[in-house]
Amino acid sequence: MMTLHPAIARVTDRVIEKSKASRRRYLDMIAVQSEKGVHRSGLGCANLAHGFAASGEDKALIRDGHAMNIGIVTAYNDMLSAHQPYARYPEAMKMFAREVGATAQVAGGVPAMCDGVTQGQDGMELSLFSRDNIAMGTAIALSHGMFEGAALLGICDKIVPGLLIGALRFGHLPTILIPAGPMPSGLANKEKQRVRQLYAEGKVGREELLEAESASYHGAGTCTFFGTANSNQMMMEMMGLHMPGAAFINPGTKLRTELTRAAVHRLTAIGKRGDDWRPLGHCVDEKAIINACIGLLATGGSTNHAIHLPAIARAAGVQIDWQDLDELSAAVPLIARVYPNGSGDVNHFHAAGGMGFVIRELIDAGLLHPDIMTVGGNDLTDYGREPRLEGEELIWQDAPAHSLDDSMLRPPATPFLPDGGMRLVTGNLGRATFKTSAVDKERWQITAPARVFDSQEAVQAAFKAGEFTHDVIVVVRFQGPRANGMPELHKLTPPLGVLQDKGFKVALVTDGRMSGASGKVPAAIHCTPEALGGGPLSLVCDGDMIRLCGHDGILELLVDAATLAARQPAEAPVLPDGTGRELFAMMRHGADGAERGASAMLAAAGL
Repeated sequence: MMTLHPAIARVTDRVIEKSKASRRRYLDMIAVQSEKGVHRSGLGCANLAHGFAASGEDKALIRDGHAMNIGIVTAYNDMLSAHQPYARYPEAMKMFAREVGATAQVAGGVPAMCDGVTQGQDGMELSLFSRDNIAMGTAIALSHGMFEGAALLGICDKIVPGLLIGALRFGHLPTILIPAGPMPSGLANKEKQRVRQLYAEGKVGREELLEAESASYHGAGTCTFFGTANSNQMMMEMMGLHMPGAAFINPGTKLRTELTRAAVHRLTAIGKRGDDWRPLGHCVDEKAIINACIGLLATGGSTNHAIHLPAIARAAGVQIDWQDLDELSAAVPLIARVYPNGSGDVNHFHAAGGMGFVIRELIDAGLLHPDIMTVGGNDLTDYGREPRLEGEELIWQDAPAHSLDDSMLRPPATPFLPDGGMRLVTGNLGRATFKTSAVDKERWQITAPARVFDSQEAVQAAFKAGEFTHDVIVVVRFQGPRANGMPELHKLTPPLGVLQDKGFKVALVTDGRMSGASGKVPAAIHCTPEALGGGPLSLVCDGDMIRLCGHDGILELLVDAATLAARQPAEAPVLPDGTGRELFAMMRHGADGAERGASAMLAAAGL
């Protein structure tokens, strides 16, 4: 194992230093909750009777109060393919708990919306703030004081960050996240992308497009591209919050079941009454957050985590920003190419060596903190192994010594790119994220005239009308958290990709989001400050020259200061009621900036 890379050590030290006061407040808070908070043993008789009234055969054990009672927080629904397998998890987990003399109850359910269903629709404007809703739902579930440990059932985009943020406010409890795994591979990703572009060009119809999408998203389990959902699973491994190697085992398999059983058994072993107490708030510390950042960069994960990671960190009293991510990106090589950054999906990635290979190689190269408290082993080195069944017994073995597919997975000594490919770009248009790892290097720099739009629908209309006839930087503004909830702008990828394939230089600049499902076209996203309230994007006019450079970290409007000072900010479009958007008005109005995590809840809490 090599000495820790100096840049990683420097960023870690800086994060620890700037987090001193907030981290101390957090640790003090969970210490008080551990000793003096609401506990089952301290509940009044009526309170306790309510808590076990319907617990059937577990009633006597819960009433007695000496065995661990695990609170299950589930994001189950059967509309979302990734979460459909969770339907029977609670009953199985109760049986697994009984095997080791413990009990389990469903503490509560949280919503789980699917960005794949809502993309391009009004419902997407609820998406980002569903994370805060999930965090609050998790807190409500655990507030009863009936539990000595927590099991979080969630996988997808806002759901894992929301579950984790909520659970961190109960950081005195040992907590394990339990995934359900990706669906088996379907239609090849390149073919799916080809059909999407043909549809955007009007060369195939809706029937052909639906057939291709149905062949890609075809069964139970997480979507197989390396978007935000699978990036969540990668990060939970990097932070040591899963059982080792649990992220990418398919649903419905014996190995999947045994990993869930092992997670329940492990929770009982790391409780406060044993000799190996591992509370969530001590597992998620500055080094664990840095490890999550490094995993994101090394694997080319979703840019959504440039927003989620600061929010998760704040919930644990840790302060990180995009400068930290940028400096880590310069030090961490890209060692995985998973669709949309490569041709194979997460099943192929897992077969090539997967998370066990990634973690072991990064540790051996001095690119990760191995010395963190994990839920599934002594430290993170145990996550450099992979689970398998030996007969009926679950064991862990060393990950492959070499990548089994070097077109998808490589060691740090021979990476795909020398850096992690998530750059901070700054200038007079603010601060933004540029995922360079998804874009061919010759496209990292562009200077072109702006076309300014206030919605992705307006961009699509201009594309269909044939208005893009030269190099262009498309500016889509009033898409920030305070304007309309910061929806993902997925529908821009096919038309902009078509323009780029025609030979035009094209880029996107927006205060909205584009997830790990997007790529190919250079994009400065999450621009902060956002356009609403007079942010610099509100001053851009059609024809203004903009320079975007991923090499030098530049996002610049090439208009002199005097001209800009004379302009009035554009007015934001009025956000209509309907689809429940009006119910999220307080979240929009109270949200802080993207670099802070775009959260009204955390801002109001002073975290």
